[in-house]
Amino acid sequence: MKNLRLKSARAAKDLSQDDLARLCGVSRQTISAIEKGDYNPTIKLCLAICKALDKTLDELFWE
Repeated sequence: MKNLRLKSARAAKDLSQDDLARLCGVSRQTISAIEKGDYNPTIKLCLAICKALDKTLDELFWE
């Protein structure tokens, strides 16, 4: 399932996939795969993404 909440939060911060990837220590392709729903990130990566976007796990990753 696509993660439109992640994509929206990233866009709201005016960050590209590459920018977010650098902040989280992963590749742009990883961020793209998460947004497309092709990759299920580890809890460590989820937390890094949340920290970079000033969001909670609930806001980005749980329904």
